[in-house]
Amino acid sequence: MPVFDYQARNASGKLVSGHVDAADEQAASASLMDRSLMVVSLRASSSIRKLRAKRQQGKVKTQDLVVFTRQLATMMDAGLPLVQTLTALEEQTTSKAFKPVLRQVTERVERGGSFSEALAEHPKVFNRLYVSMVQAGETGGLLAEILERVATYQEATSRLKKKVKSAMAYPAIVCCIALCIALFLVMKIIPIFADIYKDFGSKLPGPTQVLIHISNVLRHYFLFVAIGGTAFIYGLVRLKKTESGSWAWDRLKLRLPVFGKLIHKVALARFARTFSALIRSGVPILETLRIVGQSADNKLIESAVRGTAEGIEKGGSIATAMGQHAVFPPMLVRMVAAGEQTGKVDVMLEKISDFYDEEIETTLTGLTALIEPLLIVFLGVVVGSIVVCMFLPIFKLNEAVQF
Repeated sequence: MPVFDYQARNASGKLVSGHVDAADEQAASASLMDRSLMVVSLRASSSIRKLRAKRQQGKVKTQDLVVFTRQLATMMDAGLPLVQTLTALEEQTTSKAFKPVLRQVTERVERGGSFSEALAEHPKVFNRLYVSMVQAGETGGLLAEILERVATYQEATSRLKKKVKSAMAYPAIVCCIALCIALFLVMKIIPIFADIYKDFGSKLPGPTQVLIHISNVLRHYFLFVAIGGTAFIYGLVRLKKTESGSWAWDRLKLRLPVFGKLIHKVALARFARTFSALIRSGVPILETLRIVGQSADNKLIESAVRGTAEGIEKGGSIATAMGQHAVFPPMLVRMVAAGEQTGKVDVMLEKISDFYDEEIETTLTGLTALIEPLLIVFLGVVVGSIVVCMFLPIFKLNEAVQF
């Protein structure tokens, strides 16, 4: 569909600009007038700009989406019409990537499409979970309430991600600093000591000799080492994107010491929260499990959820079907069974997600307290080992120097 650039004045007289999809110029003008915009100028957009607008759809930040959903839920709950709400949110957003997406969603709704259909046209921004919950809200006439749940779910998920990222940021920074210091010592300081040790008439200690060899290799073949390291990392990333590589990586993550349990708890918290939000929104159980499996971000859990769906299709209960898979802890299965007996599966799942959130926070707090001294020791060992190797010949001066 053609794209038209426009400049127009809104109801308050402010000059706004953007672009609109329409069959022709007349349709574009009519669409803008329906949005209470008085057209000042309107012209066909170039193909380059259209391509840029399409590419920007995949770059919307999670925080922008969370803020949009919360504001949309609040304004809908206040009784504002959907199109007016979307137009207002489009005008006030500061995200250059999100603005064209909101504009296209608004125009699709204005042309008579449903809100969920308009969102489904942008899968890189609004995932299947988001679209399914909105669709359930439209069907049940509870769109404002469902959007409130979506916003709460997104905020809880975003909070969890930030906690994990902030806990992992400190070790990553320290490791990078240790690597930079080690490279500086090996490439700049070791050669100076190597020149000094050339005057020694005997063989240098093994660790010192190895360190000098490493320094020589890095200094003379640094470009090849960097290319080789980059190629190795690129190969691992490509391997991870394959089916077998993805399975192996997800299995390895869950088996890591200390961090494996944390990753497992994060995945289970996401599973329970997503499951609860979809059931509470009225999404059918099998469709819920399909969405939950796709959003699990772990092949083992995705496979277990798929197996659970198959067990339910055969007539089993949710808890019985989940109990067939070791990835679901007994505590989770028992609470789901209790929820089925009382008819409050969504409530139980929400309590499970809250429980795992608390467990994750406790684990992260403990890890943060433990990691700090361990990282100091790690930094000391890396730098200290290099320094000791450099000075080892001096320590053994009576053996290394021939008189």
